[in-house]
Amino acid sequence: MGVGMIPVRGYEGRRVAVLGLGRSGLATGRALAAGGAEPLLWDDSPEARDRAEAEGFALTDLARKAALDGVAALITSPGIPHLYPRPHPVIARALEAGVPVDNDVGLFFQSWGGAEWERFEQPPRVVCVTGSNGKSTTTALVHHILQVAGRPTQMAGNIGTGVLAIDPPREGEVVVLELSSYQTDLARSLTPDVAVFTNLSPDHLDRHNGLGGYFAAKRRLFAEGGPDRCVVGVDELEGQFMANQLAQGPGDDRVIRISSGMKLDAFGWAVFARKGFLAEWRKGRQVAAIDLREVAGLPGAHNHQNACAAYAATRALGVAPKLVEQAFHSFAGLPHRSQLVGERGGVRFVNDSKATNVDSAAKALQAFPRIRWIAGGLGKDGGIAALEPFLPAVVKAYLIGHSARDFALQIGQTPHEICETMERAVARAAEEAQPGEVVLLAPAAASFDQYPNFEKRGEDFTARVRALLG
Repeated sequence: MGVGMIPVRGYEGRRVAVLGLGRSGLATGRALAAGGAEPLLWDDSPEARDRAEAEGFALTDLARKAALDGVAALITSPGIPHLYPRPHPVIARALEAGVPVDNDVGLFFQSWGGAEWERFEQPPRVVCVTGSNGKSTTTALVHHILQVAGRPTQMAGNIGTGVLAIDPPREGEVVVLELSSYQTDLARSLTPDVAVFTNLSPDHLDRHNGLGGYFAAKRRLFAEGGPDRCVVGVDELEGQFMANQLAQGPGDDRVIRISSGMKLDAFGWAVFARKGFLAEWRKGRQVAAIDLREVAGLPGAHNHQNACAAYAATRALGVAPKLVEQAFHSFAGLPHRSQLVGERGGVRFVNDSKATNVDSAAKALQAFPRIRWIAGGLGKDGGIAALEPFLPAVVKAYLIGHSARDFALQIGQTPHEICETMERAVARAAEEAQPGEVVLLAPAAASFDQYPNFEKRGEDFTARVRALLG
């Protein structure tokens, strides 16, 4: 992205504190300055402070006693606790002093749309995607469908670009934002045109003091956001409850219910996938269907749920089913998330390095019938015992990294080999794989024993596979 920016409105000539100077924090500082505010920047890390100074920002130690005097707002980054387990000391002081605490998403919505929008024939719109799993894939898929449909579109938020670092909106544009529970929990302004809730599974519970707080954080996007259309995954009780609260009755088509596995034919508008087919139902009859079984970039039931979510969101924006179907087939998947790296002699090689926990590895193991599984790394609490129901699909496991021997003890009768390194695991799996099998990297572990992050681990796998495929 170029030097795009959404200047922040509402703080002209006032001092605004910014805590946390990662990607979104620096973008916030630039956008505040562009809107005429005076940003006061701080980060607890000296490296982050150095980067900000190199960009020409002055730093203000917000931990100092009087640092927040006369400050109009404190803008904080998603990674910094603002409530549970306990607020960061600077945020605690803002709460005591009554200084409004917000984040870049709140500033974005506060600054999005103004008097100059009267010149737009089709005003720009915002689609927001939240949920435990599938957020990134759904966001990228919505963005891809809009590109294929020839609609101007930008993608930002939790995926790639800070929300304030996008280009100013154009005629008829759709901005697609991936939002985490940390972002939706705190944003003071939330006004999406279309809001998507994929699913809910336990995550980040320390930051939300349990599952109820986690669900409540996500629910704010819908309850306080007042979107024109809500796309809600109803495969868990929480989603069913939220859809029920948002709709006036089963026929209310402002709520589009989605499911992977359940038939939803009693509602005003619903999209569901069963046995590899996506179906759209309106007012008690089927109006469109897509065969997802041949869509290479969206393998497995969890991706079929993502497909339903993206289909519903783009249909709500008026994209034709045929165009959505075409876009599904050209979607390459996200790097490190069910990413098809290549194929040789009937054997597919798939990179799911982002499967850093048992839950996401389970989804990957359910996506393919016969798997040569590369797993291991820095194992998490509880190991991988919970993956036992999904092991029948595994022809053989090739174990790497710090937890290789622990994992070997936990997979029972499943054939396996301790490979230690990615290089050896890829070579051995490729050597032994038969036509119709998939060599799958789904580590079920963190990467920090051998790599700086899961991206680097996925890149290593990808590079070794490409070298093999020549």
